[in-house]
Amino acid sequence: MRSSLDAGGLAGYAAAQLNAMFADGNSVEAAAFSGSAAKALSRLETCFAEVNSKYFFDGDRAVFDHLHGDQYAMWLYFLSNQLHCDGADPAIAKKLFLLNKALHGCDIFFEVELPQVFLLVHPLATVLGRGKYSDYFVAYQRCSVGSNHDIYPCFGSHVTMRPGSAVLGDCTIGNDCQIAAESLVLDRSLDAGTLYIGNPKTAVTRPNSSRYPLWHRS
Repeated sequence: MRSSLDAGGLAGYAAAQLNAMFADGNSVEAAAFSGSAAKALSRLETCFAEVNSKYFFDGDRAVFDHLHGDQYAMWLYFLSNQLHCDGADPAIAKKLFLLNKALHGCDIFFEVELPQVFLLVHPLATVLGRGKYSDYFVAYQRCSVGSNHDIYPCFGSHVTMRPGSAVLGDCTIGNDCQIAAESLVLDRSLDAGTLYIGNPKTAVTRPNSSRYPLWHRS
């Protein structure tokens, strides 16, 4: 992968951000998570290699720029989640989660299990809760995935949530579904290949004829 910073540089950069933002007397040393950073960077490479955009894949290899907002938001999720998986100090993972909220407006807790391949597109005010996600998941700005009566949604592969959409509660969203902008799916399942438009009172469903265009694999 062609990365603007290597794993050690990314660990140092994130540690400096955490120490500047959270002046609680508990300094974070880059060495405390450099091993997890290397694993997270490998996961990031796997993800970005599937994105058919010159900003993520240059035709030969994955590309990562720590000054690209969408990419760095995804990086902070991968890093915080990897620390959690590695049993590292949870305080560092919490700070990375909060850093992502502060920088990008993303609320994606480090315990949330996003899939191996996903894409965040201008994800300001996006909240991704503890649903079950599958590969090729896309979330735009102001998207919400959350519970209703403590039940979370389950997503098939190639699901796209357009800006301002929400999926809440006991929902099973089939493969190749698209949730239209400003739409709400609440305690409802969608068959594979469905375009959902509206809200529980006014919902319209149509065939979803095409997959999201920014994936290499159709």
